[in-house]
Amino acid sequence: MKKHLATLSGLLIIASMILAACGSKPGSPAEPAAGEKVKIRWFVGLGTGTDPEQVTTQEEVVKDFNASQDRIELVLEVVPYDAARDTLSTQIASGAGPDIVGPVGWDGSNGFHGQWLDIAPYLKELNFDTSIFDPALMTFYQTEEGQVGLPFAVFPGGVFYRPDMFDEAGLSYPPQVYGEQYTMPDGSKVDWNWETVTTIAKLLTIDENGKNATEEGFDRTKIVQVGYAPQYQTILGIGTFYGGAAKIYSGDAKGSYESNVPDSWKEAWKWYYDGMYGAEPFIATGPLATAPEFGNEDVFNAGKSAMALSQTWYTCCLADLTKSGAQFQIGIQPLGNADGKVHGRIDADTFRILKSSQHPKEAVEVLTYLVTTGGDKLLPVYGAMPAIASKTDAFFEKKAADYPFVTKESWNVFNQGLAYPDTPSAEQYLPNSIKAYARFATFLDLLNNTEGVDFDAEYKKLIDDINVLYNE
Repeated sequence: MKKHLATLSGLLIIASMILAACGSKPGSPAEPAAGEKVKIRWFVGLGTGTDPEQVTTQEEVVKDFNASQDRIELVLEVVPYDAARDTLSTQIASGAGPDIVGPVGWDGSNGFHGQWLDIAPYLKELNFDTSIFDPALMTFYQTEEGQVGLPFAVFPGGVFYRPDMFDEAGLSYPPQVYGEQYTMPDGSKVDWNWETVTTIAKLLTIDENGKNATEEGFDRTKIVQVGYAPQYQTILGIGTFYGGAAKIYSGDAKGSYESNVPDSWKEAWKWYYDGMYGAEPFIATGPLATAPEFGNEDVFNAGKSAMALSQTWYTCCLADLTKSGAQFQIGIQPLGNADGKVHGRIDADTFRILKSSQHPKEAVEVLTYLVTTGGDKLLPVYGAMPAIASKTDAFFEKKAADYPFVTKESWNVFNQGLAYPDTPSAEQYLPNSIKAYARFATFLDLLNNTEGVDFDAEYKKLIDDINVLYNE
């Protein structure tokens, strides 16, 4: 009984917050009286933005915006992350949803698929210059709903690598400019693709006797260093990096959804599994990666991997590595073997506007402020790289202060990576998404922790299960 009373009390509190913010009854037009400002509510909580320092900065940005003009009153509403999804759902269902939501990534926004406003007509009406963004990033936010966001906080990918491990093995470093080839041990020049990465990673996988994975007598049960780690990448991320972005479901909303996982992703997952359990391994298995000496999954930070593919946010996870005196640099992402193209992966947060906003033009005006002028204050506390290329210097100045040994050429890899977003995102909307994503995660867990898997049989089970889940 107490639990139910607490729940009811919480809902009443939420309702009162909504009414106070809206200044009207749920579902009412909420039109301002003559001479009053249009009230735009900014909802924070589906992603980052709830830490005290972030809240303080967001409040400053709200004050700055409100002082910059006299037509719109921006109101900040911060909800704890754990309660944000339910709170937003309740607000929308009551007819009193906010106008702007964010910062939020694809994963957080997927729970409200179909409810995001196409902002393109309003951007045109406001004469907003979208040329400040890489065209590929604008396309990144185009879905069947239209232009659902603007590029804002971006986390492009790159290959983190340990120069000392390459030096010890007598190997050239990964290239740092897209289009450059890699110099093999025999002096030949080859494309920096997944075949090359695999070859080099095997040479960098070492057992306790100092033998690499290609040498006779290598003991796969006594590995002390691996050549490659897909650091904190989901199974969908692994597929995207290897075989390119793809919409992995097809069909309509009438119960006819079907799996559309490309063959290149199946190949990627086979390659990944072979990297752990094949004759010449170069990726830590699940049991090895989760061992304390291998960093409890943070393999590269533990100094146990020569290379790791991840995004810019991973720099925050390298404290142990740098405290030990080790250094790292950053190389470009590998090309696809089959098509020779860069298949990038960008994690990203932005602001979205609900279709239910009663003042969409004003909401879009606020949104453009948040991603430009407001972003100068917001992005540093979000720990994110700006999507506007002209604003990246400050971000990398901070990174250079944190990691003074990382070269400018390394940081520039991430700037180059902005041109290679995964469209659609590896975190794309899926029908029955919570269960569908959980099933993909179960498949990854199986690959990580099970030797001797009948890959084709398990892959078929995955696809069959996903099709059922899509149509529940």
